[in-house]
Amino acid sequence: MFRRAVCPGSFDPIHNGHLDIIERASRLYDVVHVAVLVNPSKKGMFSVDERVAMIEEITAGYGNVKVESHQGLLVDYCRDRDIPAIVKGLRAVSDFDYELQMAQMNFGLTGVETLFVPTNPTYSFQSSSLIKEVAILGGDVSHLVPDLVLRRLTERIAERSSQPTKP
Repeated sequence: MFRRAVCPGSFDPIHNGHLDIIERASRLYDVVHVAVLVNPSKKGMFSVDERVAMIEEITAGYGNVKVESHQGLLVDYCRDRDIPAIVKGLRAVSDFDYELQMAQMNFGLTGVETLFVPTNPTYSFQSSSLIKEVAILGGDVSHLVPDLVLRRLTERIAERSSQPTKP
């Protein structure tokens, strides 16, 4: 029997704070699923398939990480794969308020446990949306994301800036 857990998120894009949590979970569990959650009401910078591919490449060295996309309830993902635990990183007290409600709901729905891992202070301010905003405005985010993500982010911003704007 393998000990399994899932690290969920939109990962648009994945950053060093995400990777810290995934790597730490990979040392605690035999198999760590990274669930790239699909929100059809949001248009991301990267497609779900692009995010999955980047995460697969970046986490390949861990040896026990499986990356998939999922649309719907996270607890359904867990139930379908017999995953008993969700691992979430907490950056601040404000994260805890929201994540505690989610954890209690998930446990109430299916009995899936949520384990909170405090974020390394080095990464406590990182968020995908903030990283994208800084990068779009020309700021240096090279120390916040893996090299692969930096290259793809730079390419995507260049693609978007070369497209004509719609009135």
